[in-house]
Amino acid sequence: MNGGISTWEVLSTYERARHARTGQADKLGDGTLDIPESGNKVPDILDEARWELEFLLKMQVPDGEPLAGLAHHKIHDEQWTGLPLLPGADPQKRELHPPSTAATLNLAATAAQAARLYRPYDKKFAATALAAARKAWTAALAHPDLLADANDGIGGGAYNDATVADEFYWAAAELYLTTGERQFKEYVLNSPVHTADIFGPTGFDWARTAAAGRLDLATVPSGLPGRDKVRRSVVQGADRYLATLKAHPYGMPYAPDGNVYDWGSSHQVLNNAVVLATAYDLTGAAKYRDGALQSMDYVLGRNALNISYVTGYGEVNAHRQHSRWYANQLDPNLPDPPAGTLSGGPNSSIQDPFAQSKLQGCVGQFCYIDDIQSWSTNEHTINWNAALTRMASFVADQG
Repeated sequence: MNGGISTWEVLSTYERARHARTGQADKLGDGTLDIPESGNKVPDILDEARWELEFLLKMQVPDGEPLAGLAHHKIHDEQWTGLPLLPGADPQKRELHPPSTAATLNLAATAAQAARLYRPYDKKFAATALAAARKAWTAALAHPDLLADANDGIGGGAYNDATVADEFYWAAAELYLTTGERQFKEYVLNSPVHTADIFGPTGFDWARTAAAGRLDLATVPSGLPGRDKVRRSVVQGADRYLATLKAHPYGMPYAPDGNVYDWGSSHQVLNNAVVLATAYDLTGAAKYRDGALQSMDYVLGRNALNISYVTGYGEVNAHRQHSRWYANQLDPNLPDPPAGTLSGGPNSSIQDPFAQSKLQGCVGQFCYIDDIQSWSTNEHTINWNAALTRMASFVADQG
């Protein structure tokens, strides 16, 4: 499930660079990353995103099967595994979990976005992606309330999502931006999500995806009626985050109710910063750019613990993230996480036993420990690093 929002953030990093006033797409072009695909005349960031895209495409139920067109919700081991453990040594069976409406709409949205971005480089792949997106959309309409089981959390997170109106909106938005077709335009305009206040204190993530559609409708050129109102709604959301930042002792656009920090709070800060950055792209007002840059300061060390949550950056930085193979803390033959890995950061609920043994009574930003056993405060995930990728690219473009 979190593969959808991750893919969107990486693809949108490139799409922003193509359309934004300070965007520099050449910085993301072929040969800019140290990856095997460099030199194939495709922007490296699109090569990187394609790995997850192809996985998502494989999760779609094939024609002729029950629930054809829907996407499986997740795949993982049948039981939780211990640390350390390299993938090749994993003795567990892998389980493919049932399809869900939410996963299907994640596929529809990201595949539709991919279709327009890959078209100049690989027309066949772009066509495959668009066909999959259309098929997923049709299947989701036929099964609008196929929800993941909240109790299906053995071997991997449940990733249950009880509300999919935001996923329908996001998917329709991406399909409209790619095809311009009336059916998708009308769905967007008639969705209550289109005019809802979606920029809340904790921002967007894999379960709250309306902002993905709203941000793209505001920034990707289209003939959508009322597009100026869409753009203004993003700026209004940014104004709220900017007010939060100015009032916060650490100058960050994240102030959860009761000072209760969420699981993965580092990426929530970054996603709120994405809204600030987008407001700058839309208006050119320096206050939004400055707010976005200041948000990065928190992640890179200007916080209550004086620690950078990005491995390899800062004199004191997180480098013991919860991982089965980046597990040098447990096995000296294995590496630490690579430079650029984002830690989840403070989590007031401290669900794991190790954090509970060390952090009882912690408040806000102090609910964090850089230890491999703390899966609730020190995990690393693709969707969190995707948010860092997007903001790092924005910051680099301001130089």
